[in-house]
Amino acid sequence: ICVDLGTCLYFLIAHNWQLANQYDIYIICVTYIFLPISSIRTSLGVGITVSCIYLAYDMLIAPIFITDSVQYKIWHQALIDTMQYTGFNMMGLFYRLLNDILLRSSFLVHHQFVLEEGWLREARVQEAQLINTILPAEIAKSIHTTIKERIVRGNHISLQSHFMAIQRHLDVSILYADVVNYTHLTTTLPVEQLVQVLHDLYGRFDIAAKHFKVQRIKFLGDCYYCVAGMQDNSPDNAKCAVDLGIAMIANIKEVRKEYNLDIDMRIGVHTGELYAGVIGVEKIQLDIWGPDVDIANRLESTGQAGYVHVSSKTLNNIDLNEYTVKPGPEKAQRDPVLQKLNMKTYLITGEAPRESIRASELICDFDIQLRHTYAGDALRNKAMSTDLEDLWNVQVAGVHCGCFRKKKSQQTETTTDDVLWNLYLFPEFKDKNLGYEYSYRPDYSLKYAVSMSWLIGVMLIYIQTTTGTAACLWCIFFDFLAIFLLTLITFILWYKTFCNWFFKNDDNKSYSLTSCKIFKIADHIQQNRSSSITLYLGILITYAVLLNMTAVNCEIELFEIDYIFNNLYDYEYSKNLCFPPWAFTNSMALIICMTFTFAQISFNLKTLLAFLEVVAFFIVVFNNEYTFLFHHSATTFSFMPAEYAHAFRVLLTFILFYVKDRQQEFNSKYNFKMNMDLKKKKKAAEEMNQTIIILLTNMLPSHVVELYLTNVAKHELYYENYAMVSVMFAMLMNFKMDLASLRVLHDLISEFDKLLYIYREYYVVEKIKVVGCTYMAACGLDFSLASLNIKKSSLFQEGLRLSQAQIKNFDSHMSDDEDQTVLVMTTFALDLMRTLRACNEAYSVRPFDRALSTGSIAIGISSGPIMAGVVGASHPHYDIWGNAVNMASRMETTGLEGHIQITEESANILHSFGISCTLRGMTFVKGVGEIPTYFVDIGPDLTFLDVDVDYVQQRLSTRAATTFVSDSETSISMQN
Repeated sequence: ICVDLGTCLYFLIAHNWQLANQYDIYIICVTYIFLPISSIRTSLGVGITVSCIYLAYDMLIAPIFITDSVQYKIWHQALIDTMQYTGFNMMGLFYRLLNDILLRSSFLVHHQFVLEEGWLREARVQEAQLINTILPAEIAKSIHTTIKERIVRGNHISLQSHFMAIQRHLDVSILYADVVNYTHLTTTLPVEQLVQVLHDLYGRFDIAAKHFKVQRIKFLGDCYYCVAGMQDNSPDNAKCAVDLGIAMIANIKEVRKEYNLDIDMRIGVHTGELYAGVIGVEKIQLDIWGPDVDIANRLESTGQAGYVHVSSKTLNNIDLNEYTVKPGPEKAQRDPVLQKLNMKTYLITGEAPRESIRASELICDFDIQLRHTYAGDALRNKAMSTDLEDLWNVQVAGVHCGCFRKKKSQQTETTTDDVLWNLYLFPEFKDKNLGYEYSYRPDYSLKYAVSMSWLIGVMLIYIQTTTGTAACLWCIFFDFLAIFLLTLITFILWYKTFCNWFFKNDDNKSYSLTSCKIFKIADHIQQNRSSSITLYLGILITYAVLLNMTAVNCEIELFEIDYIFNNLYDYEYSKNLCFPPWAFTNSMALIICMTFTFAQISFNLKTLLAFLEVVAFFIVVFNNEYTFLFHHSATTFSFMPAEYAHAFRVLLTFILFYVKDRQQEFNSKYNFKMNMDLKKKKKAAEEMNQTIIILLTNMLPSHVVELYLTNVAKHELYYENYAMVSVMFAMLMNFKMDLASLRVLHDLISEFDKLLYIYREYYVVEKIKVVGCTYMAACGLDFSLASLNIKKSSLFQEGLRLSQAQIKNFDSHMSDDEDQTVLVMTTFALDLMRTLRACNEAYSVRPFDRALSTGSIAIGISSGPIMAGVVGASHPHYDIWGNAVNMASRMETTGLEGHIQITEESANILHSFGISCTLRGMTFVKGVGEIPTYFVDIGPDLTFLDVDVDYVQQRLSTRAATTFVSDSETSISMQN
């Protein structure tokens, strides 16, 4: 500013030579575009100050030294300069506001991209850890692929496809561990203390298993079993298993001392071969089968507390100098299975490594975190104005992220190499398809640019009407037409925003057909690339016509004669014969600025049009009848002809906005590419979220997953207490543990899982686990969510053979009765028997080895209060405990083929529903003694027998009367 005005003032005083300002427009534009001013208000203040300084010089200082100055001409020129300076300030402010909003949006996109990338990286680790807690790596790969395919198809029903994933391991060591006095533990401790003890105990076991590189399979209440040598085929797998057993005994001693409990550990280890894998399609878990697995189980059950009971085969694979070895107990010598194999057994003890004895302090050794909403999503979800929502969607402007680059191995997927320079002038995408998507993205900033165009159009019309020599009718007509069209298109684009703002508190507002059409037109212009380009070209053509009308009435011949006579005879010539050249030049500079202002228009097109405008201006200045006018106007440099000064200003404006828009276009395309990558990452993150949820749902009941994640985040244990749950154990009888039989077992369990899905739809039956050939399920674990819409279940109706009216009446009275859990569990057990019969019928018509199939199933059911929780350090495991669980297991083991054996309490509940049960007699149950047990009466067609409909109706009437009396008493109590 000092150099510019100082030069003008020097030539004015010293040589009486009035020069035009050279850097006024340049400084105003640079203030908003290039100067590192963080505050928009400061930029606006600087721009206004610069404008005022130049106006003050032209209006107050320069006239003092101009001898022939006329006051009204000075103020007239000052008014034109004010309009032009206002236009450039508004242009700069508009650009700065838009760029500032978009810059912050771009920053949030970059920020969220980094967060998504970090979360995705951690989620992959979590996913791998979760799936490795269920399966070995070889099996996990195929399961993981299945999960991804199901997520893409939108089918999340089950975790596994209907194929068998079982592998044979020839040299492994199997460890079975049993907690002595476990039944007393689960029936006397409160749920919180029980879960704390079990979590600490099994967590210690998990840590020790990880230390000795032993694969934990699962734990079944009091039984914890694992396999050494299955992951890495280690030749010293026997030593690893024995060392783990010794460490487990040391761990349980510490737990016993810490919690003052009467518990101990009985462990059996055997070396041999086995089959390992997963069966079924629901709640799949790694399991092992084979004769050697049964031997390890026998070694545990016949072992002695505080010792590791091993077979001779295991003993031959360890260094005896490291342990204390004793002969096996007499109980093992009397075991029929061990005696049949003529197997010698031994008791081993030793000193456990200290690092294998560690307390389990955390919920798990990996932190499960689902993807949550980040800052960018949060801002988008806030109640912000429609304008800001529109601006948020504009993929323009941004920051160059070179300063945030990591090492090559850590770089993000999006790099500046994705955007190339075409002829070093135009940024282009390396991916042509991406360029196509970029070109056809919606133009949400169009209404802001059109509003700016309206303001610039008004200024051009004012300059054109105040600088022309004479008025013409068609000029006036076009001025009105131009302002009308600009106003109309601005109104159309802003009408929807205005309506949203004006009726923001009226959610039920309905708009007229005309308003809807205006909305549709505005959306079409913004969404359609051809429409926005047409509008853009129409505005520029309007500007060109307005600028042309500024010069159309110029009497250039009279001006030339008048100017010559002025120089010859030294009299004042009339400057109103033609337009002011600098007003024309500044107007052209404004038009060039507007050419680059439309953000979503192709940069190549904007550059081409701006270049054509510069060429057209050069033609007017250098090769036109107006060259004389520009040549004899005020110049900006003493050594430069005036026409070159005009050309320099227009060219400088073009270069200034080309350079800025060039970098902006590069950043815009770079950010667009990052947005596309961010969408991919979000999609991958959502898939990862779903994968983790599926994996957790496979490990835990669906209603537990969210609660468990909340507790994990708080580093708290998860546990539940239930007043009434029905538990079922169903064992398929007479299965050989070879590969062919396992294939049949897999098919049967898969069919059971499909049946389970029908019951899970009503949130009533939850699969707990499959152990060998035993299927364990429970009903009532999520009773608060269970609608128990029994009338909707065709299976239930078929089992009871009740009419629709009876079932409807039954359901309306019994929907809140927890006793229904027993009814539903028994119905599910009956459906298991039907499913097994259907499978046997299917096998009978196919070429099939009948010895592989089983025609019978033994089922045990018990009900009552239970406890549930998630325990384990590296392998979170959901389990249920309580007398009902123990009794259901005993009902199955003491039951008979083809029968559903239940306890007396469950029989009374079923009898209250009209289902007949027959007393079997007194049955000896381990840990309890002799108790009365019942068989559910089932007909040859696998339906419940002796359904006493009259009894059911009588019971319903009694229940309804009781409910009415209870409601009346409650009402009277409330009134009192």
